[in-house]
Amino acid sequence: MAKKKPEVPQYGTVVLKGIQYYRTRIMDADGKQVSLYATTCEELYEKQLEARRQVEEIIFHRQHPTVAEYCEKWLLMQSAKVSSSTLRGYTADMKNYIIKPLGEMYMEEVTADDIRLALVPLSKKSEGLYNKVNMLLKCVFYSAERSQILEYNPCEGISGKGGRPSKKREALTDQQVEVLLDTVKGLPPYLFIMLGLYSGLRREEILALQWDCVFLDEPTPYISVRRAWRTEHNRPVISTVLKTKAAKRDIPIPQCLVDCLREAKEKSISEYVIADSEGQPLAASQFQRVWQYVVVRSTKPRNYYKYVNGQSIKYTVTPTLGMTQKNQPKIKYTLDFDVTPHQLRHTYITNLLYAGVDPKTVQYLAGHENSKTTMDIYAKVKYNKPEELFGVVNGAFHQAVGS
Repeated sequence: MAKKKPEVPQYGTVVLKGIQYYRTRIMDADGKQVSLYATTCEELYEKQLEARRQVEEIIFHRQHPTVAEYCEKWLLMQSAKVSSSTLRGYTADMKNYIIKPLGEMYMEEVTADDIRLALVPLSKKSEGLYNKVNMLLKCVFYSAERSQILEYNPCEGISGKGGRPSKKREALTDQQVEVLLDTVKGLPPYLFIMLGLYSGLRREEILALQWDCVFLDEPTPYISVRRAWRTEHNRPVISTVLKTKAAKRDIPIPQCLVDCLREAKEKSISEYVIADSEGQPLAASQFQRVWQYVVVRSTKPRNYYKYVNGQSIKYTVTPTLGMTQKNQPKIKYTLDFDVTPHQLRHTYITNLLYAGVDPKTVQYLAGHENSKTTMDIYAKVKYNKPEELFGVVNGAFHQAVGS
């Protein structure tokens, strides 16, 4: 059966210098209207499609910059704050010690291990240079985190030269998963958390997921990743431009997620799996409010401020596990561990590896374009426990002795 050609729209016309042109307008990447002209409708339609594709690519790169691109932007922002000599120093150090080892990576791909490896050559140089580059790395990544380019900050806890190593963010244990799901059952973040834990989708993939990509009645139920979510001035934008080519994938889903999605679909009034009260995709601030249902139920210390004699006094409150919130008795502190949206995906990947799924399959399911990302997690899961390695090492050397 021949593929039906798309219907070419009818465009308005304009005469320029005695020649009739067809004309249309589109929004560019900065939200401004620009005009396109052509002598035929067909030619103008092709121009319009190509222009839209270019706009989507520009917007995608703004939301998913490489380290080199974001460093350039950060330096531009600093140019109004620091002296020209300081800026020259920043620029030289970034070029030599940050952009050179990390520049081609997407900001959101960079892990704490990547940053530590970038700092290794500096360990043989002066402490002052090491700490300066360390500071620049933290400034760049904290800035990206505040701009919501990153789901988590890989610089958290990276110490200065000679400092103690930071605590790495681990996958959730089975017990923690059970407690988390019990805590949010019936609350707004429940479906998001189930999708993260049992499909491994990225946040932008979950928030862009539509029901036309959820196949619950197939012999093997699955989710098809075809769209990505981002925000512009807090407004949601759904695009078919994914993070990488590898992000486009079909993910089989377990029965627990099938049942959860089926129940959600019956109640849904939207084409989006996760939507606001009007059926629209969530804005950035709306997602933050949804995630607060998790945050407010954790025993993580909170900092508060109160005014005493006209001065702002900071004080810290650490909730007790099992207690209820003083002003809202319905909120109970049940989470004595940290959890972030990214941890859900990390837990999914880790559980696949624990179950013996080969790394190449995990790479596909996770949508990792670079196998290094998968193998780093694989190495950590498989080789970080001496008791699990005893048999392997003992067997290897026993064979050597016996030969």
